[in-house]
Amino acid sequence: MNKTFVVNKKDLVQSWYLIDAKGKTLGRTATEIANILRGKNKPVFTPHMDTGDFVIVINASEIIISGNKPVQKLYRRHSGRPGGMKTETFEQLQARIPNRIVENAVRGMLPKGPLGRQIFKKLKVYSSESHPHIAQKPIVREL
Repeated sequence: MNKTFVVNKKDLVQSWYLIDAKGKTLGRTATEIANILRGKNKPVFTPHMDTGDFVIVINASEIIISGNKPVQKLYRRHSGRPGGMKTETFEQLQARIPNRIVENAVRGMLPKGPLGRQIFKKLKVYSSESHPHIAQKPIVREL
């Protein structure tokens, strides 16, 4: 007979992982990050709970995408006003705010709604080598 296992929030151990995005492909890296944030790499994964770990991404400004996507891929945002659509290419956004590229890719892979927003708060993205989370002793994760 199979037994149902339900994890309690107090029994859950959350780790910190450090991922270096230098020279890595955006989509493959974002998939791994989303799986860690969601907790799918753990045996106690529960779809309706936040069982994932914290993820620190460094060198977000040096992430790559293939083909002509640097000039063709568009990022859109809207102010909510008529005619308020702003579009940028990958290259323009990478020069301006490189963290947003990784954040948008990972956010699209997380569940929509309150659980997804809670999980997304555990992602920390930095465009350079340095980060302020040394006290958490992050585990370096190679992808």
